[in-house]
Amino acid sequence: MNAILILDFGSQYTQLIARRVRELNVYCEIHPFNKIPANLSDFKGVILSGSPSSVRDKGAPFPDLTNIRGVKPLLGVCYGAQFLAQNSGGSVEASATREYGRANLGFVNNADKLVSNLSNGSQVWMSHGDTITNLPENFKVIASTADVPVAGFKVDGETTYGIQFHPEVYHSTEGSKLLRNYVIDICGCEADWTPASFVETTVENLRQQLKNDKVVLGLSGGVDSSVAAVLLHQAIGKNLYCIFVDNGLLRKNEFQDVLESYRDMGLNVIGVDASAQFYKALEGLTEPEAKRKAIGKTFIDVFNEEAHKIQDVKWLAQGTIYPDVIESVSVKGPSATIKSHHNVGGLPDIMKLKVVEPLNALFKDEVRRVGAEMGVKPEILHRHPFPGPGLGIRILGDITPEKVQILQEVDAIYINNLKNSGLYEKVWQAGAILLPIQSVGVMGDERTYERVVALRAVGSTDGMTADWSHLPYEFLAKVSNEIINRVKGVNRVVYDISSKPPATIEWE
Repeated sequence: MNAILILDFGSQYTQLIARRVRELNVYCEIHPFNKIPANLSDFKGVILSGSPSSVRDKGAPFPDLTNIRGVKPLLGVCYGAQFLAQNSGGSVEASATREYGRANLGFVNNADKLVSNLSNGSQVWMSHGDTITNLPENFKVIASTADVPVAGFKVDGETTYGIQFHPEVYHSTEGSKLLRNYVIDICGCEADWTPASFVETTVENLRQQLKNDKVVLGLSGGVDSSVAAVLLHQAIGKNLYCIFVDNGLLRKNEFQDVLESYRDMGLNVIGVDASAQFYKALEGLTEPEAKRKAIGKTFIDVFNEEAHKIQDVKWLAQGTIYPDVIESVSVKGPSATIKSHHNVGGLPDIMKLKVVEPLNALFKDEVRRVGAEMGVKPEILHRHPFPGPGLGIRILGDITPEKVQILQEVDAIYINNLKNSGLYEKVWQAGAILLPIQSVGVMGDERTYERVVALRAVGSTDGMTADWSHLPYEFLAKVSNEIINRVKGVNRVVYDISSKPPATIEWE
């Protein structure tokens, strides 16, 4: 196999390292530092990530590199570099000042393969509270900055390297060059992992795995489930059965629009209007997690009932993507539950089906590229993420059909204006939230006491962090005016300018 192994020590940038390697068209996998694969023959090189820990801390991450060090090319980044230095007899001490932010390389040994084409003065990104103060005898400095004498090193007689900066972040302007030097030139990987090769390999593997078995898939109209459906359809054709459930909490006209969008894709799609069941399950519930659980349970019940109408189904297909997989086996174990997710939870156990996840090696942007390779329509590929519980978590407080209708109208005005203004594809996710408060207003000569809606738009790469989108004031004014004039029951519109963290993208 032509791949790179990334050992994760809990850094916020670990997934970014993987993304940068994959941008070189080289496959890579992230594994916790304490769960190193037993068989390393698939990997041509190893990268050690950064970490929020200090190598000086008791109980700091300590990987067993017995089968890696000196056997395969090895690159330590930040914490990874400090670990290599200290574990080999060097010294790591607390920095006199925290070294965080932009720095410039004042010395680069261009004779070394790792930094061969980096410029003197190249900007790099530092993020550490410790620094390497003394290197072992067989470690040689290959890069320095004014404040960090050991910004990069190589071990004599080994293809083992360490760098104190983060080449994976945008602020390291020549970071992609360094990673290319390591992955292509030092590890000898071939740049052959492309959307086309992924489709070809995955379709063939699915044919071998599924043979003539029937597979059921829950479609949402979103990117992941749609691309998963097309991949499976290419592999097994009519043996794929797609179920699209209307939970009554979709966007305006979305049930009909999504079914229509799939009509000419050759997919076998069953549409189920179960909105009445969801509204009944949500009656009187106001607490966010209680609403999510009610929506999740009802979804499982409806999906299970519909799936059992299809005889001899053996597999449940899911649109799981790589960040979901990484999260489930993270360094510290599954993350604390911030919000439960209803899409797939409980389905495999209840339905007694085997699970197939054709996208579980891909990041979101890679899913889109694979979809484009297969001819999936742009309006599906470029759809904003939409929460599984739908408008149920964008209506704060209890859910009623009247509130859903109000929010659907508000949301439609907002999203349509984003599209018509050329802003939709510049925003990662947008939506409207119906607040559980009313405010005083004046319409005509009458005093009103009506509902408040908040508009939300964020920019992000994968949803793990997000910044609020700086939409033009003129645009916001136009949307606010349209909502108040056209949606009965709303007299005030506000715009959410919170970033994630500390806020989340959704309000519930």
